[in-house]
Amino acid sequence: MKYQHVCLEAVACTLPPHVVTSEELEQRLAPVYDRVGLRVGRLELMSGIRERRFYDRGTKPGIISAQTAARAIEMSGLDRSLFGALVHGSVCRDQLEPATASGVHHAVRLPSDCVVLDVSNACLGILNGVLLIADLIELGRVRAGVVVGTETGRDLVEGTIDSILQDPKASRQSLKLDFASLTIGSGSAAIVLCDRRLSRTGNRLLGGACRSDTSAHELCEGGVEAERHGDGRPRMQTDSEALLHAGVNLAEATWQVAQRELGWTSGDVDRIFTHQVGRAHTKLLLERLGLDPARDFSTFEFLGNTGAAALPTALALGIERGVLKPGDRTALLGIGSGLSSVMLGVEWGQRK
Repeated sequence: MKYQHVCLEAVACTLPPHVVTSEELEQRLAPVYDRVGLRVGRLELMSGIRERRFYDRGTKPGIISAQTAARAIEMSGLDRSLFGALVHGSVCRDQLEPATASGVHHAVRLPSDCVVLDVSNACLGILNGVLLIADLIELGRVRAGVVVGTETGRDLVEGTIDSILQDPKASRQSLKLDFASLTIGSGSAAIVLCDRRLSRTGNRLLGGACRSDTSAHELCEGGVEAERHGDGRPRMQTDSEALLHAGVNLAEATWQVAQRELGWTSGDVDRIFTHQVGRAHTKLLLERLGLDPARDFSTFEFLGNTGAAALPTALALGIERGVLKPGDRTALLGIGSGLSSVMLGVEWGQRK
């Protein structure tokens, strides 16, 4: 996968206002922890996640996505008339029908000839949206587009805690399947792409690779089970250890192909932005890919795992904090349940 004419023109994020620490979550689980012999502090110790953020209860993803997309469009400096595609790429959406992208498109006032659609692929939805828009630009079908997504993880986390507290059979083993759900946070991110002839930044999307291992599709499953849980909040069951190793195996295979496509080696990479899962995942991933941990920019410590918004949010914050320099070879390393992986190379601006 190679691109000649595509630039990442702007990246924006919207962080939720409410900070909730891992210790606070575990204090709510104290009755179960006491019964099964666990100590508060285990969640942060195992994941490296100190805190995460939540939006107000009842917040619809599309409302926040419209704000984030509008900010990214303004940051790009591109006239709205140039936009030919809008993709909403998060797990969370306002309803099954119509596409959440429809409301976002209306709110940000993009042209009526825009391609408007939702893309859902676990934690890869926004990166998949990047590829769809990049393909349209490369083909000359559109000149610019925006992909956006908002994950509202509060219901999943709070619902999981309530389910654990209400389960008289809760055990260390059952808690292991709920562990990943407690690492979830909320967040929103958007990326504007455009034809390089319109670009003022020169942040070139060079290409990359996609790979899947669907034999692992049952390792992380989420949805709404109203009859079992008595409410409409989502729940998720994850074999975290098996998912870790299957995911890193897939990532290694994807990175090998991506390096060939980009003409890079791991030593060529100046900056790394990965899907933000936690400490163990990041450490093993970078070791297996032969990438220097000092070049990684992480946010999981204070944002948790924000699903499809995690990687682009890290990228947005990295840009905001000035960690990217002109000419930096930047690796975007995405992976999502299912399993699927997208790994992309971006040359940031121009070398002086």
